[in-house]
Amino acid sequence: MNALNKGIRKVEVSLKWDPSPVGSAATDLDIVAATYLEADPYGDPAYVVHFDSRSPDGTITLNRDSKDGKGFGWDEVMTLELNRLDSRYARVVVGVVIQQRSEDRTFVGVLNPALRIREGYTVLTEDDFGSVLGATAATVAEFVRDGSGTWELHPGIHGSGDDPAGYTRAMGQAHRP
Repeated sequence: MNALNKGIRKVEVSLKWDPSPVGSAATDLDIVAATYLEADPYGDPAYVVHFDSRSPDGTITLNRDSKDGKGFGWDEVMTLELNRLDSRYARVVVGVVIQQRSEDRTFVGVLNPALRIREGYTVLTEDDFGSVLGATAATVAEFVRDGSGTWELHPGIHGSGDDPAGYTRAMGQAHRP
């Protein structure tokens, strides 16, 4: 990056899916984000943001939460203000988990899931989870701060078979360089 490039500053991660058929248990997907310290970028997360929570400094916020996919447009929306995140954080990993309440679910059982990550009006990446149909959770993006302090996106969908709690503990350990 040159001196005039500010890198990625503020992104919106959006998720949508169609409701379960009538008579079936609701499908509940959740966006989660975990921050990792520069001192231990692949260790335990410093904190995890998910439904009913936000980062301690307000830089990562879940703006919209759906328990059933019946929202209009995008059902879940999370904002990450990377440009305001303290310099001690080197990575932010974003994932999607399927709540496993009444039955075991994988992405193959989620109707028309879609993911969009954008900065302003610029779409950075989109996906439909087609490459992780057997997974119960998936890492959807990794934001990494480079040596000059700018953030860059490492997109890619990586599936996991963990339950939501297990996934959030391990989501940042995978995909080491």
